[in-house]
Amino acid sequence: MFFTPVVLSGVVVSVIWQSILTDDGLLNTTLHKLGVDHPPGWLSDPDLALYTLCWILTWQMIGFCVVVYLAGLQGVPHELHEAATVDGAGPFERFRHITWPLLAPALTINTVMMLISTFKTYDQVQVITNGGPGDRTTSTIAFDVIQTGLVGNRSGYSSAVAVVMLVFVAAVSTVVLRLLQRREVNA
Repeated sequence: MFFTPVVLSGVVVSVIWQSILTDDGLLNTTLHKLGVDHPPGWLSDPDLALYTLCWILTWQMIGFCVVVYLAGLQGVPHELHEAATVDGAGPFERFRHITWPLLAPALTINTVMMLISTFKTYDQVQVITNGGPGDRTTSTIAFDVIQTGLVGNRSGYSSAVAVVMLVFVAAVSTVVLRLLQRREVNA
């Protein structure tokens, strides 16, 4: 159930959430029926659109993170918790000194994967807001690269920006990966 949004395409997720969050969509209709006179414009308000889009992306990827953390939790030896309980450690101490350090690889995988997927976000922006509302408030780098290359017919500039984005994402991912791997070793 948690993993279903992960396997759905970004377009399908976007169409579903767009129908729910438009000004006359399911959510605002429900809010009207509950007595809210002026429900927010989840996708039409420039102050809310980016947060709404972030929430949709989070909803779509939470299943992936849950599966990775569950796999990490299954790798925590039960014997360590039993020994800590015998030594008088409470639930917080067991989590802090046993579970959390042993979840370091799962945290590393999730952080790097979410970082990379954030930079490649295009589908949801295109379908839900087309980069708007207003002055490109939900535009991402990947969205701008594709819009510049295909719509603006500036393929050279678009390719250059895509290469710079690739180098930037690779550099940031490498730094984050090294920092988190160092935490794994120290944990």
